[in-house]
Amino acid sequence: MTDPDPVLRALAHPLRLRMLTLMWTGPMSAAELARELDVSHALASGHLRRLDAAGLVELAEERTRRGGRERRYRTVHGSPLSDQRDGTQLLAATLAHTLQERAVRRAPESEGVTVDAELWVEPEIWEAARRQLAGIAADLHDAARPPRTPGTMPVGMSLMAFPLQEAPRSANDAEPS
Repeated sequence: MTDPDPVLRALAHPLRLRMLTLMWTGPMSAAELARELDVSHALASGHLRRLDAAGLVELAEERTRRGGRERRYRTVHGSPLSDQRDGTQLLAATLAHTLQERAVRRAPESEGVTVDAELWVEPEIWEAARRQLAGIAADLHDAARPPRTPGTMPVGMSLMAFPLQEAPRSANDAEPS
């Protein structure tokens, strides 16, 4: 794979994906992110700088705090993950890592949805399903509140759905005669 663009590189780290999710509902500082993610302030700041350089976050406000200036950033809304095509394998690895971390945190008695499928469908069916999946993701993002808001619960969602190239058939795949 060639050297990925800065957006892809920024998206290809599980901690940065979590930061984008946390800042979706409102601005957070590096210190707030560090506390929520249980990482050092320096690590959170470094990742935040990478997200800012890639244009995935924007400065929302600066305020005086404890005699210093606190910069709070928010996620630039859109769908940068869906727009990435060249880095699908890199993003899949990052999402798999994030999914593994979230699976450990799954509430034991909770209901969920787990799907793994490789299906053959008509293009119209795929397009309708893709729109529905995008709509569900948008609905959840729109309903999201800042971390630990009373009356809310954390929910994990990792989703990649895309058309596949048809795999070449090998001699072992030949239909029986």
